[in-house]
Amino acid sequence: MPGPRDTLNTLVERYDPEVLDPPPTRARVRLEVAGRGAWDALLEPGRERLTEAVGEADAELCADAETWRRVASDLRGGMDAFRAGRLTVRRNLHLGVGLLAATSGTAGPGRLRFRTVPTRAGRLSTLEAGLGDPIVALHGLGGTKASFLPTVAALAGSFRVIAVDLPGFGDSDKPLGAPYDASFFARSVVALLDELKIERAHVIGNSMGGRVAIEVGLGTPERVRRLALLSTALAWRRERPWASVLRLVRPELGLLQVAPRGTVEAIVRRLIPGARDGWAAAGVDEFLRAYVTPRGRAAFYAAARQVYLDEPEGENGFWPRLCALAPPALFVWGRQDRVVPLAFSRHVADALPNAEHVELDCGHVPQLERPRETHAAIAHFFSAEG
Repeated sequence: MPGPRDTLNTLVERYDPEVLDPPPTRARVRLEVAGRGAWDALLEPGRERLTEAVGEADAELCADAETWRRVASDLRGGMDAFRAGRLTVRRNLHLGVGLLAATSGTAGPGRLRFRTVPTRAGRLSTLEAGLGDPIVALHGLGGTKASFLPTVAALAGSFRVIAVDLPGFGDSDKPLGAPYDASFFARSVVALLDELKIERAHVIGNSMGGRVAIEVGLGTPERVRRLALLSTALAWRRERPWASVLRLVRPELGLLQVAPRGTVEAIVRRLIPGARDGWAAAGVDEFLRAYVTPRGRAAFYAAARQVYLDEPEGENGFWPRLCALAPPALFVWGRQDRVVPLAFSRHVADALPNAEHVELDCGHVPQLERPRETHAAIAHFFSAEG
């Protein structure tokens, strides 16, 4: 029976640098065998090796010895163990899950890949898998492409699914002074489609990403097949008491804010129930990874400000414009959603009488909270295209 280090070394020796963008200098991924010790996979341009665990790691993977043995012997075992909850990934899902994909031994054009795509809107970090009609998935405020890992896994059997970090978030560029509004993000999505030579795509958006997906459909309907909008952000119809103040506040102040990771992490974990376990914990890690950087904070504040200031009425207001949305749309609502209440569905029905609606017993992130029902609804809707 091989020892823990031998098992992990077998895994690292399978590393395929074409699956995960090489780090600009060095990345340290800690591989922990519960109760048996930990070692680091050092990823460097043109080289990867297993060493003793030293210092702080960029990402952390943990499983028991038997799970690691299964991962080493089964070329697809790493992703299977991750999805089943037998292997946890913390701190940096891009690196951690990317390492699992890069050591899976899977070949072929439809395999899971992490890569950075240079576009006219800047460098955009993506994960993708599958073949077929393309789908682009857009995350919510403070999220990253990792929030769509279950979606990629669920739909890659029939579609080419591309989840992207929007500018300012995750591993994508974070330009200073950018507006970070729906139009800005929509232009970056079209730039990605252009760079990937995709003429038309289905688009999935969660929360702020849903608002961006709508903007893509309004501004460039010829590039969109169908829209799946998961607890999508919508312009507020109630009075916005802080609007006049927020118009005067510059989000670049985030550059000057002191934000030690430990302090911010303690606050966020107190605010989010269950934030120490499962997907909630991983989501907090992804948020913190960008927020503790000055550019990440500035982008987050700018995007949050624009969500709040999204003008509801008037000639260029959201609700009058929504009536002109041409691509077919599916709206998925969470009955327990406190961010975008189910009551918004009646306003959408007035503006888009032909849109389809699905209600689920979940909160604000249906693809993580009710993945089976959410992905079944999306697959059915996208496959129904005539």
